[in-house]
Amino acid sequence: MTTAPAATAAPASSTPSSGEPSSQGLSSGEPSSREPSSKASRLLHPDPMVRRLARITLLNTIGSGLSLSVGVLFFTRFLGLSAAQLGLALTAAGLCGVLASVPAGRAADRWGTRRILVALVTVTGLGTAGYTLVGGYPAFVALACLVTAADRGASAVRNALYAEVLPADKRVAGRAYLRVVTNIGICLGTGVGAIALQVDSRVGYLTAILADAGSYLLVAVLFHRLRVPGPAGGARMVRASSAQRETAGKPVRDRNPALRDGPFLVVTALSGVLSLQFAMLEVGVPLWIAQQTEAPRITIAGTLIVNTVLVIAFQVRATKGTEEPAAAARACGRGGLFLAASCLVIGLAHGLPAVLAAVVVLAGVALQAAGEVLGQAGSWALSYDLAGDRAHGAYQGVFNAGTSASMMIGPAVVSTAVIGFGLAGWAALGALLAAAGLAMGPAVRWAGRRGTATA
Repeated sequence: MTTAPAATAAPASSTPSSGEPSSQGLSSGEPSSREPSSKASRLLHPDPMVRRLARITLLNTIGSGLSLSVGVLFFTRFLGLSAAQLGLALTAAGLCGVLASVPAGRAADRWGTRRILVALVTVTGLGTAGYTLVGGYPAFVALACLVTAADRGASAVRNALYAEVLPADKRVAGRAYLRVVTNIGICLGTGVGAIALQVDSRVGYLTAILADAGSYLLVAVLFHRLRVPGPAGGARMVRASSAQRETAGKPVRDRNPALRDGPFLVVTALSGVLSLQFAMLEVGVPLWIAQQTEAPRITIAGTLIVNTVLVIAFQVRATKGTEEPAAAARACGRGGLFLAASCLVIGLAHGLPAVLAAVVVLAGVALQAAGEVLGQAGSWALSYDLAGDRAHGAYQGVFNAGTSASMMIGPAVVSTAVIGFGLAGWAALGALLAAAGLAMGPAVRWAGRRGTATA
């Protein structure tokens, strides 16, 4: 369900920091040889390091869910912003998020992922707390841009950190597990936020916002305590660039390798198109139910529940078999076809009786969830596979920029180009998603011919 799977997932570390209690079973980055003994512990990941990441992720995403549930009402009712003002500010902030991803990734390559990540998460936390002190619209816009830029930049750096601390064959499965935890955390945070919504007081909203800010700052401390094994990928990249400049005998400006990698840019763009599914679920489906079908309004909540449950149940399983680039591309292709089918089914709900319309929409959302878990698993794998062992920050920064761009334009695309044209609009969106998924195969074959794909 999460539109920004990487935005709230915690980074990984193969070893604990010094001073970490040994009772946590994290004295090394290797999986524990002991099997979980209780029924509850069997639900946990077998790798102690991933379990630690899950705890950090849960903390971060509970705070995010809490803030998401009250943010709009706080901004409009207590800061006095109109809907148009809020929309304009969030659009500007979204653009800043797109622009921040690439330089954040490059900074991670130069100065280390952990250092940059701690800085960005700290800025996000302080900026979130700053919302409670904003006194005017210009200040709100500036702060929203700062917070979003820091948050999206941190997302890119987190993804780069995965590549540094997780074995290549464990990265995608690890991200899938943390994404499940992300969904659980956001659901829990949203549930707590419902209490603030029910109280409906300024104090309640301020408490929710500050709790989210506090979760960011605590997570930043935990990130600071992580030890990334070995030299950072960025350090290797910078040394190589320096040697190249010395060999050439003249200064050469460092260039972002990801921006010169044609196959990777194509995969990034296609993944961004597939990410329109999140706007489809969170904006398109609610508008369609409320404006164009007879389904009860409660169906809107039902769609989010169906999606969340299915993602939690199947996201990790969907990563199996995506270890090779060709297999990951096939997963994206199947995901695109499921998404296309979901668009058609959802579009068919128009004109049906209330109960039948609700059933049809929920069936369409179930298909969307199948497409989501497959498409995400394949895209994650390709974002790492096509980068290989090169500058992880640069590649993940570019890839994250594509996702951020989709998040920025998706709501406008879905609300205007889809909802306004009925079944034809849904069919067009489905065709676009299917084409993006199926085009991953040729893009990966292109990368293979250029020698950029790794086994």
